[in-house]
Amino acid sequence: MIEDQDKKPTLCIGILTLNEERRIAACIDNAGFADQIIVIDSGSTDRTCEIATEKGAEVHRYADWQGFAVQRNRLLEHVRTDYIFFLDADETIPAPLRQEIQQAVETRTEAVWKVFWEQVAFGTPLTRMTKVAGGVRRLFAMTNILRYEGVVHEHAILRNPDTPEQAFKGRLLHHSRETVYGSLLKLAQYAQLGAVRRAQAGKKGGIRRGLASALMNFVRFYFFRKGFLCGGPGFLFCLVVSLECFFRYAILKYDPMSENADVVKR
Repeated sequence: MIEDQDKKPTLCIGILTLNEERRIAACIDNAGFADQIIVIDSGSTDRTCEIATEKGAEVHRYADWQGFAVQRNRLLEHVRTDYIFFLDADETIPAPLRQEIQQAVETRTEAVWKVFWEQVAFGTPLTRMTKVAGGVRRLFAMTNILRYEGVVHEHAILRNPDTPEQAFKGRLLHHSRETVYGSLLKLAQYAQLGAVRRAQAGKKGGIRRGLASALMNFVRFYFFRKGFLCGGPGFLFCLVVSLECFFRYAILKYDPMSENADVVKR
């Protein structure tokens, strides 16, 4: 709980970056309703940090990559507000979701707030695809969040693990696939991330496992989540996601260093 109930609660939006000079300006502009904007940079070699500073964000560089959880914990050390909302550089907050976030903060709702994505692929919002069940936890009261744990799929450790979860109705726009070329580059990174997680869990790789995973996920995304209703962009999105699934298992089998790979966030 916020100790001073007469004080208007404040919000920080925290962003992790690595070489995001093309997108960081729009991301920060979109987060301008927050009382504090923090950028934690993982060692960008482009103008990400300069642009973020020019846009009024508080920028901190931590190039000694130790995993997603460590970077988020470093971000938490700089927060001076009552609430924290985590935003990725390839995400934007539409007006309806912004209003919900502000209302949740202003009313001091005792909850951890989850958000669902609306994918934007190749310049087209995939609005006819069904949302992924579960959502991702993004809004926390600073009095409740203790730290993050996990190298790849990090998760928040709460002071009160029984805190109820609520979900925003508005979706977070996820500009995950802007170009075919960029999608192929991201495919390699995401496949490696997935391989690291599976290697840490003791799983095995291989062509057959990869093909089975790719086929299952293509059917799930293209048919059951209705990617087929989104035309060419929907097909490409589902295909790339499925190829990522295949190459995770290929990396596990044929890249012996995958378990200790130095993978950093986009």
